[in-house]
Amino acid sequence: MPGQTSRHLVSTDWLAGHLGDPDLVVVDSSWYLPAMNRDGFKEYQAAHVPGAVYFDIDEISDHGAGLPHMLPPPDAFALHMRRLGIGDGMKIVAYDGAGIFSAARVWWTFRVFGAKDAFVLDGGLPKWRAEGRPVEAGMVSRKPATFTPRFNPDLVADIDRVEQALTTGGAQVVDVRPAERFRGEAAEPRPGVRSGHMPGSLNVPFSSVIANGSLAAPAQIEAALAAGGVDPEKPVITSCGSGVSAAILSLALEMIGRKPAALYDGSWADWGSRTDKPIATGPK
Repeated sequence: MPGQTSRHLVSTDWLAGHLGDPDLVVVDSSWYLPAMNRDGFKEYQAAHVPGAVYFDIDEISDHGAGLPHMLPPPDAFALHMRRLGIGDGMKIVAYDGAGIFSAARVWWTFRVFGAKDAFVLDGGLPKWRAEGRPVEAGMVSRKPATFTPRFNPDLVADIDRVEQALTTGGAQVVDVRPAERFRGEAAEPRPGVRSGHMPGSLNVPFSSVIANGSLAAPAQIEAALAAGGVDPEKPVITSCGSGVSAAILSLALEMIGRKPAALYDGSWADWGSRTDKPIATGPK
């Protein structure tokens, strides 16, 4: 697709030239950690890319899972997509208000459910606005559309698959939380979740593959992986606090031509709350 900065990213120039295309849907995917003191939906209502619909990561989830924003069942996802007007065969461009953050999770979600043309807007809304491009306020309503979910379980890791990878070495488990949380030096933001990391997991903070709100250049991504002890030739299961920022590393791996094995949907919110699972502290 012209204007892509990689197979999974599109530029603001490209998006500006294609707004209004009948087969394009723009998705505001803004979601923030509680400590960020930002409200993605309120920010969407105040200013978004013209025509963008709002993808609520917490709402479009499995509410019975007992963990934050887990993937919804395929039929529920299809109903949400009908409501948003996102149908089969559409080009989907996700962005967020941080640059590259929660849009990566939405990109990954669409891929899990079989969307072939899902992309992330490199630089997100901050870059779009810095370039003086138009925004609009309020809600957007699109004509209902049919999305046929084709769930790909290979892209999703549960706790058993992660534990097996850690035990056998069949895949590297790479945690993208900040180093202080990985080492157990900083408290987790969610009550009841222990501090530390999965024994045998590696740490590549997601901030190390971001540069000025955009995905970093391949050389910086490769350097960040090397610093974390990750072998890009071997399979990687990405993990984080609750399955959102892990997708940033999944996106970065795709950008350098490496396919991540999967994303641990429950991530540390799952493992860290389980008293039957071991934890480690300090450096890996």
